[in-house]
Amino acid sequence: MSTVTTDICIIGAGPVGLFAVFEAGLLKMKCHVVDALPQVGGQLSEIYPKKPIYDIPGFPSILAGDLIKNQMEQIAPFHPTFTLGESVEDLEKLEDGSFRLVTSEKTEIFCKVVVIAGGLGCFEPRKPAIENLTSYEGGKGVNYMILDPEYYRDKRVVLAGGGDSALDWAIFLADVAKELTLVHRGTTFRGAPESAAKVTSLAEEGHMRLLLKSNVTEVHGEGQLNAVTVVPDGGEAYQIETDYFIPLFGLVPKLGPLENWGLELEKSAIVVNTVDYSTNIPGVYAIGDINTYPGKLKLILCGYHEAALMAQSAYSVINPDKKFVLKYTTVNGVPTM
Repeated sequence: MSTVTTDICIIGAGPVGLFAVFEAGLLKMKCHVVDALPQVGGQLSEIYPKKPIYDIPGFPSILAGDLIKNQMEQIAPFHPTFTLGESVEDLEKLEDGSFRLVTSEKTEIFCKVVVIAGGLGCFEPRKPAIENLTSYEGGKGVNYMILDPEYYRDKRVVLAGGGDSALDWAIFLADVAKELTLVHRGTTFRGAPESAAKVTSLAEEGHMRLLLKSNVTEVHGEGQLNAVTVVPDGGEAYQIETDYFIPLFGLVPKLGPLENWGLELEKSAIVVNTVDYSTNIPGVYAIGDINTYPGKLKLILCGYHEAALMAQSAYSVINPDKKFVLKYTTVNGVPTM
């Protein structure tokens, strides 16, 4: 059993959790970061490290893995510590108002503030209800995420979905796959309008096939996927030969042990006060996709904003006798610890 003592314990090493380290570091607060995954980066590293991201200020496009690499360089001056490959199982508030956390490997963490930045919590891909779909998992043609787009170079690929992930990957794979088809059950997309327009343009130019008001209903192949059945609304079913079928229907969130900590929850998310993103437990904050409030947008950019306001509030908890003074990095640079 190991023991860690710090100012702030951040649960979640995704982009929002890492930016919270930066904001806390500017205010001379020490951070320890815990994540159940064996590496930093959260979903960006685990699910789509090669996926381009288009809505980070200052970067017209940046790969998810590169964003995490840059953020690790950004927080290096503050010397954060990490416990990776372990999940936080227990949260205990001590008599003096501080906290004791215990991980799945019995690591003890003592801190004055807890920041939950766990993204969607524990997550798994949302799978469509297609018979025998799981028999083609494990390298047999059905995947639920894209780790390396080069894996699909010169292959026939069928994507399914209508959100940002499906649109972004359709745009990216249009120049990689031999044949690319995007199947969407609706006529409009849930993703960014600009991405939807780009996909439509690619289809019109013949770089990919776009099938709207359609569903993939069956998968076929002797041990290895070789075709899918598509059924258009009001039309007859037909088959498309393909090497890979990738349904991108998002993730199913599971809060795990967080559900037992006494936090106010709403639809598998933590309710927060938007003044500082504090929870109903004093000293515990929730930022990023794990929280909910009126008008919530699940964007990395919004999580960064939440991290900045959280850090200012956390400063007053950790330093009750000191006055907070905001200092611009353009004037003072980035301090070291």
